[in-house]
Amino acid sequence: MTSSVQTYKEIEIDIGEISLKGNLRLADHPKGIILFSHGSGSSRLSIRNNYVASLLVEQGFSSLLFDLLTAKEDMSYENRFDIELLTERLVKVTKWVMKYEETKKMPIGYFGASTGAASALSAAAQMGKSIKAIVSRGGRPDLAMPILKDIKIPVLLIVGGNDEVVIELNKKAKAAIEGICELKIVEGATHLFAEAGKLEIVAKLTAEWFDKYLKK
Repeated sequence: MTSSVQTYKEIEIDIGEISLKGNLRLADHPKGIILFSHGSGSSRLSIRNNYVASLLVEQGFSSLLFDLLTAKEDMSYENRFDIELLTERLVKVTKWVMKYEETKKMPIGYFGASTGAASALSAAAQMGKSIKAIVSRGGRPDLAMPILKDIKIPVLLIVGGNDEVVIELNKKAKAAIEGICELKIVEGATHLFAEAGKLEIVAKLTAEWFDKYLKK
């Protein structure tokens, strides 16, 4: 059974001294909400992440895409790879979602792309049972290697079949995760899954994972 978009909002997320811009999709009768942690140089406007989010909402999952950095902070190349800073932002936004009237009762999952997978895993290690499941698309979970042993929630690692270096990095990360963890390789896809039909496969695998594990 599918669901249509009930509401699409451009929002401001106030977390202390700064405000981050976000795009919130609210599904009818939502099964949960997926917070997107994008990769370096990307933003809430990511074409690929928005595409996945639009397909997820059809399956009943609300979503929040947001800028991990302010426009000024994003001008610093180093900030884009500061996993500690990005993790801190994701944790603060997660706590905001847990208090926001329209999302506070929803189970929460993370979707991390590229380096965003590392901040999603690191944030999940801090948030404990508040996060129900994680999906990584073309991610770099190896950048969070020191905390992977602390991950107790189900993790799905999706990698393009032609993305050979990242496949090996994901295999190493999978071996370090003691809980439920699966590695899905999408044959014929490169790092960005730009090939025809490949992002649809990512969205389908993602929806199936959250359907299985995103429980209250």
